[in-house]
Amino acid sequence: MPSEIKSHKLVGSKKLEPDFYLREDVLEITNELIGKFLVTNIGGTLTSGMIVEAEAYNGVIDKASHAYDNRRTKRNEIMYAMGGVAYVYLCYGIHHLFNVVTNYKNTPHAILIRAIIPADGIDKILQRRNHDTITKKISDGPGTVSTALGINTTHSGVSLSGNIIWIEDRGIKFDKRDIQKGPRIGVDYAGEDARLPYRYRLKDEIISEFFGKLLVESK
Repeated sequence: MPSEIKSHKLVGSKKLEPDFYLREDVLEITNELIGKFLVTNIGGTLTSGMIVEAEAYNGVIDKASHAYDNRRTKRNEIMYAMGGVAYVYLCYGIHHLFNVVTNYKNTPHAILIRAIIPADGIDKILQRRNHDTITKKISDGPGTVSTALGINTTHSGVSLSGNIIWIEDRGIKFDKRDIQKGPRIGVDYAGEDARLPYRYRLKDEIISEFFGKLLVESK
């Protein structure tokens, strides 16, 4: 993965501790996930990508959340678990969307991972996506993130402290000005909450710079 990109520092690598997820401010956690690495070990193959876009869902008071107004269903029950587990649901019957559950038990906060830049297991990511070469579109949407990393609804409830799906801090830090905030995508049903600036995305020029390095190194 690129290590000489202006505006970030590379200082180490470690799996996020459970306490990272057990905090009340879902927006703060979402912001801090930008630059972290989502890693999977599926079928004995390790793949990963740097998180560059994520959306916060603020539980029972957020009209865009599956848990709005204390809604509990078989599908979303995992949102009420102790933070630090995966919530994966099927969208439009085809897209498996990966979310990080945060906060303490019975406070259903979640963060949708919307985009990553591939890092480890590039060949496997290409195979899963049925692509011949790396492009920005390979994992620039929540459905393609899950496909690239081999995640599906059977992984809902998986602990992010285990060895199937986890998130790593590899020491990449971005300045606040490098991360843009805006309204979430596809939540028009949420009325005024649809306009909340709960989507965090690394600036496109920085994403392009990372992809440029990745393309050079993959040749």
